[in-house]
Amino acid sequence: MGKSREILKRMKAVGNIRRITRTMQMIATSKFARAQQAATASKPYTGALLDLVSELASKVDEGAHPLLGGGTARSGREATLIITSDRGLCGPYNGNLIRMGMKHLRSSDAAGKGVIEVVGKKGATALRFNDFDVAANHTQFGDKPTYEEVERLGQRYIEMFARGEIDAVRVVYMRYISAGRQKPEILQLVPFDASAVESSEQKNAAKRDALYEFSPEAEVLLGDLLPAAVKAVLFQCFNDAIVSEHVARMVAMKSATDNAGKMRKALQRKFNRARQSQITTELTEIISGAAALE
Repeated sequence: MGKSREILKRMKAVGNIRRITRTMQMIATSKFARAQQAATASKPYTGALLDLVSELASKVDEGAHPLLGGGTARSGREATLIITSDRGLCGPYNGNLIRMGMKHLRSSDAAGKGVIEVVGKKGATALRFNDFDVAANHTQFGDKPTYEEVERLGQRYIEMFARGEIDAVRVVYMRYISAGRQKPEILQLVPFDASAVESSEQKNAAKRDALYEFSPEAEVLLGDLLPAAVKAVLFQCFNDAIVSEHVARMVAMKSATDNAGKMRKALQRKFNRARQSQITTELTEIISGAAALE
């Protein structure tokens, strides 16, 4: 009897866990749909802006603007921003980002000795546990980062780079490719990498044939468009990270729900066998007692 009660308690506990994970899966699915819409809506603007800035950068010298890298004082230090989540239960999402971030910091002296900033509590905890000096832990963004908040962060990086305090800013984030594929990447935010954008342009050359006429001159336009491009790319990184987090949590909670269902079925079979054994034992005892009275 005691064994059957223990199995029933485990079945109840597994059932409760399954209801919780199922609810979390539905919440993650709903959030994913909204975040995917926001991330997809901002990509055409970011892509068009990058194309325009790349075209402008090809028309001027490298020293025409500080964000192109020309004439910047070398400090030997870089800024690294690692975008992780505040909450867990999202499978290997945080682990993949943290491993890539720590590998980058250990492989580059400029990054390891530079400014290390983290978005999300999970990344900050892991880096501090591994003896990295985290200069700032940004917890204000949450699940719905606004452009204004990201813009302030991007502007601070631009000012630090313009003053020569850092040589580059790199972002470690989860790039959203599709619902079934997300890839951790390291993106150079500043200085603006015109060659990388040009390679992307060559891939899409067959899809568009745009001719630009600039007024005023390219140098003047770069003064406004380069900072805007940096902030737009950083905002896109945040959007991709949020979508990828919701996808990872949705997949992890679905797997947990399925596993809980399988465990409950296994416990049900185990309970049936235990109950059948108990009934058989009771019947044997009754029959043996009746036989002894004859």
